[in-house]
Amino acid sequence: MSIATRNLGAGRAKHRTFAAAAGHSVGLGVASLITYLLVTHVLAPIHSTSRASDLIGGLWAVIATLFVYRESHRESVSSALTRLWATLLSLVLCLIYLLIFPFHPLGLAALIALGTFLLMVVGHDELVVTAGITTAVVMVVAEVSPHDAWQQPILRGVDTAVGIAVGVAASSIALRLAHVRAARS
Repeated sequence: MSIATRNLGAGRAKHRTFAAAAGHSVGLGVASLITYLLVTHVLAPIHSTSRASDLIGGLWAVIATLFVYRESHRESVSSALTRLWATLLSLVLCLIYLLIFPFHPLGLAALIALGTFLLMVVGHDELVVTAGITTAVVMVVAEVSPHDAWQQPILRGVDTAVGIAVGVAASSIALRLAHVRAARS
């Protein structure tokens, strides 16, 4: 094989890598935009506790999309399940707390500690960070929007579900498009 042939092959491989990166980047950007608009413009008018909560809901949903959008459907589903379980535990703990108490920094710390303990006891150390981040977001939003703060875990649960659904669907669509492009080549 000549040097020119090897360089041509390397150029094609680099081109495929560039095309794959471009496709993944555009897919993730479009999925994030769709997620944000769904939460802030479609869901927020249905039930809103405050504009700040609506915007944080959009942010939270986009974060869920970012967590689950992967290059393969299997990876996306696996990430979605991880995100779902960690978030669900956190949301349940926050809901129970906020039904009884208003936001307090000690409550925030106690919920993060309790969620961490529960996850580690059942052997899911990999979920600790996601659950902790979820708890922090829900509790701080409950402080920012204290009116009916108990609704925040429910709203963030809906935001998470939207983000997960859009992320998995967009990843699946992007994978199909990549297969179509590959078949045409």
